[in-house]
Amino acid sequence: MAKLKPQRLYEYRAVTFRLLPHLALQSVEEAVEFVNERGFIFFWPIKEVVMPSLWAAVAGDRPVADEHDDPGHVTWGWKDSLLGQKRWYYARVLRRRNTIISMDMAPNFYALSENYGDPQEDYLLQYEQGRMTQEAKSVYEALLKEGALDTISLRRAAHLSSRESDARFNHALDELQADFKILPVGVAEVGAWKYAFIYEIVARHLPELPEQARAISEWEARRALVRSYFRSVGAARMTDLLRLFHWIPSLAERAVHAWVERDFLVEGIEMEGQPGEWYALAELV
Repeated sequence: MAKLKPQRLYEYRAVTFRLLPHLALQSVEEAVEFVNERGFIFFWPIKEVVMPSLWAAVAGDRPVADEHDDPGHVTWGWKDSLLGQKRWYYARVLRRRNTIISMDMAPNFYALSENYGDPQEDYLLQYEQGRMTQEAKSVYEALLKEGALDTISLRRAAHLSSRESDARFNHALDELQADFKILPVGVAEVGAWKYAFIYEIVARHLPELPEQARAISEWEARRALVRSYFRSVGAARMTDLLRLFHWIPSLAERAVHAWVERDFLVEGIEMEGQPGEWYALAELV
């Protein structure tokens, strides 16, 4: 069984995650280039999930700061400035956390979503089959009817404005974003904090996305995401990949083994001091 030293993997990730001081992102344009390089990243680091993040690529390998004036929080302004600009795709996608996806990679994610045809009809079938909550249906229908709405107006239109409905409304937003049905496209100065996302239907804001995804099979989409994932992290266990994508194990294994067969990945790797069997980029072993 081939072995991989943790230090070798750390050195690889220090480059792909932009953790080295001289690689730190200095501008929003560099941030867009970084996302294009990686395919998809998290906005902030996520506990128990190893992935590049915009925060770490700016602030280094340290926890997200509580202080609002921390230099690392420039990422917040970059993210807000690009909402609706179609420079990248931002929504709560992977693990229902804030995810940034390159516009080239977005069709692969969309191809794996529950969106198959008419955005004004697909959701009804999901709801009838018990795969969409009542609250998500209400939020989606409010946007279909009214167009883009800020969070306050959206809650009112979806009849979810009471304090008791906070959790159900937020869960609906997460549910719809994870399935590529809605996304934030701007910020409105409303509410107590004078800050609220404006949401829109994905297929209406990005009408080209469904068409691009239609030409991609689920098999091709999974392979593309697996390749991008390993190019970022260098090495991972199957459990790591499943924790990130929530795929059926047999489908994830098939996508990974396709890259093993192409000698892009090597299987059966032993990581010193780490349990389990790892897959690693061929260049690392």
